[in-house]
Amino acid sequence: MGRITRVFGQHDEKTLIQLEDVASRAEAAALMADGHVGYVMPIGGVAAYADKVSVVGVGFDIACGNAAIRTDLRASEFTRKEWELLADEIASTVSFGVGRTNRADDAPDEHPLFSSDAWSLLPRAANVPSLLAKARNQLGTVGSGNHYVDVFADEEDHVWVGVHFGSRGLGHTIASGFLALSQNKPWGERVKEVEALLDLKTPLGDDYWQLMELAGEYAYAGREWVARKVVEILGGHEKELVHNHHNFAWRETQHVEGEPREVVVVRKGATPAFPGQKGFIGGSMGDDAVIVRGAGESGDQSAALYSTVHGAGRVMSRTQAAGKSKGWGRKRRIVAPGLVSEEMLKKWVVDEKQVILRGGGLDEAPHAYRRLPEVLKAQGETIEVLHTLRPIVVVMAGAD
Repeated sequence: MGRITRVFGQHDEKTLIQLEDVASRAEAAALMADGHVGYVMPIGGVAAYADKVSVVGVGFDIACGNAAIRTDLRASEFTRKEWELLADEIASTVSFGVGRTNRADDAPDEHPLFSSDAWSLLPRAANVPSLLAKARNQLGTVGSGNHYVDVFADEEDHVWVGVHFGSRGLGHTIASGFLALSQNKPWGERVKEVEALLDLKTPLGDDYWQLMELAGEYAYAGREWVARKVVEILGGHEKELVHNHHNFAWRETQHVEGEPREVVVVRKGATPAFPGQKGFIGGSMGDDAVIVRGAGESGDQSAALYSTVHGAGRVMSRTQAAGKSKGWGRKRRIVAPGLVSEEMLKKWVVDEKQVILRGGGLDEAPHAYRRLPEVLKAQGETIEVLHTLRPIVVVMAGAD
């Protein structure tokens, strides 16, 4: 049984039970301050394995992550009306939600990743031509849920563009397929979300690893294209890029039981934070975000497995926040209200914070999340905050 090296912050019993279960199969495990219950492994969980990778640990949204670009623009150069118009243009140019609905058609769908040998590792049942076509079509799309495009101003009035999303349908297909294969089921069959530790010395484990890395390359390409497209819409130029996955696995050297060891580190909703490494961490749609840097070598850093939070962390499920609904689009109706109302969302985000919001459902309201400053404080001295980013524009998929 592995050792839980550190739990940052306060967590409910179910989250801690999940962490203990993960630690029983890992060499070491830790939990970040934004942690909450996930599938098998808690969100905010980090686990180190000996030559193994956890399919559900990496998750269904393989390589979900954050990218932020500092531009040469100043927020004070724009009027409120200009920001409103720019928010409309971002919403109509970049695709949010299901499918591709945007006007932009210059996403890099001829990226070298589409010629990678890794595609040949997919079984015939995966219908590679169809998956390739889907991946090309979805590259540069943001999706739904808590995925977003934000425009911020830092403490010196510099404009930043931040994005959060992952590998879209490609990553989900890879994760689902290998989860089925790990249970001796055919590719494409829906199976239970149970632990699947794949030995990287086996063909199945090696194939998953290479396809996970393909999904990671895909996510990087998509996030950088979207962020740069928004910088282009704003009329600015890129000065700095901060970019990290937070649902991924890496081969790393970590101190396990006091000794440096080569392990596979799975971060599920946790940001890599080695000394000097920068990261972009978002709050909720109505709160500040931050650019951070991993602190110098310390016991806390080692105990965190050189990781930090990836966001503020949920305190309400989507259903608790938004309630239950039936139907879709104009036929959608609320059958059981949640804890957050449209009036509450508007008061916090629009009236008080003066954020220009496009899209965004009640399930993503700030009320459903912790406050990021408190989470960062609970994370201790593992990181230092370099910039605090105030949201000006938030664009997300809507409730439908």
